[in-house]
Amino acid sequence: MLISQTIQPRRTLLVLALGVVLSACGKSSNEQNPAAGGMPAMPVTVQAVTAETVPIQTEVVAQTEGAKQIEVRPRVGGIVLKRLYQEGEPVKAGQDMFLIDPVPYQLQVEQSRAFIAQQKARIEQTAREAQRLKGLLDSKSISQREYDNAVSDNSVAAAILLQYQAQLREAELNLSYTHVKAPESGIGGRFVLSEGALASANTTLLSTIVQVSPIWVRFSLSESELQNLGGHLTPGKVKDVRLILADGSEYPLSGKINFSASQIDPALGTQQLRAEFQNPDRTLLPGQFVRVRVTTGKRDGVFLIPQTAVLTGQQGKFVFVAEKDKEGKTVAAVRPIVAGGWFNDRWSVLDGLKAGDQVITDNLIKVRPGAPVAPHAPDAAPAAPAAAGQEKAKS
Repeated sequence: MLISQTIQPRRTLLVLALGVVLSACGKSSNEQNPAAGGMPAMPVTVQAVTAETVPIQTEVVAQTEGAKQIEVRPRVGGIVLKRLYQEGEPVKAGQDMFLIDPVPYQLQVEQSRAFIAQQKARIEQTAREAQRLKGLLDSKSISQREYDNAVSDNSVAAAILLQYQAQLREAELNLSYTHVKAPESGIGGRFVLSEGALASANTTLLSTIVQVSPIWVRFSLSESELQNLGGHLTPGKVKDVRLILADGSEYPLSGKINFSASQIDPALGTQQLRAEFQNPDRTLLPGQFVRVRVTTGKRDGVFLIPQTAVLTGQQGKFVFVAEKDKEGKTVAAVRPIVAGGWFNDRWSVLDGLKAGDQVITDNLIKVRPGAPVAPHAPDAAPAAPAAAGQEKAKS
């Protein structure tokens, strides 16, 4: 009897404890899933888009090069006695850059002058001889042949004089070549040899001259970039060419296209182009990497959105927009777009959007098509997420 009375209270306590546990589990489940009646709306930042007019342009990597790069070589051989310019500084066309030992060439000039003087004396002698024989011929004292030979000797002497005079001009020219001059204006390069070295005529490289104003910028555009600009480029199609330097600043002077390839490179699939920029302050140096921005016109009805808003899927690029569904709830929807490239730090959208669309710009990893969202402007604080079931309960 006592045992029966003892068991009965224990059963009662067990039932009460089980009820408490089940109640606690139910409460915990409700706390973990407060939106039993619906998914909470995801706070997202949206941008309402409007149609704009933007330039048709593209920006690509390019490299600068000198408009002219001339190799300086001596036209006569000899010992390089002196460098006459400052390495890395501007030189003008015709300026002396090097001095080749002139002594051997001065001797050639003097020798040629001596030959000329000797030959002039020979001409005078043959002329006198021909004149003397002319009188003897008139008196029938000599034959016509003897007189003709004397006249021929005088003519040959005159011809030899012309030869010596040409040799003198050549010797004087070679002497002038001992002063190696700059063939073009530009920036003088380093002296490849050293003073006292032997240089060979027309062979030994002494230095280089690079023309940096104007300076050329060489670049290429892919077929997709060309299509965005309106097709194959010619100088007449390009409205503006700008340079973006390594620090992000824009070069103050605009350029112009001075070369465009007439065909697409079959190996690279690109069109080769070259632009020319004035460079009076030598801000740009050959070999420098820059970005070139080519503009061919303007395009109307373009939407500009942040780069982070554009996603890429199997079907191409798309964005999420916040819009009302059939029940009047604000949900995320997928919009395929046609992107036209970057404009400053934003994507230009050519098709797929309309004015007033609210493009979602953040929380894109969490957003799902058809999921409820709570849109807010970029400068507004997001509203606290509320469950659909809680909203119904409040109503």
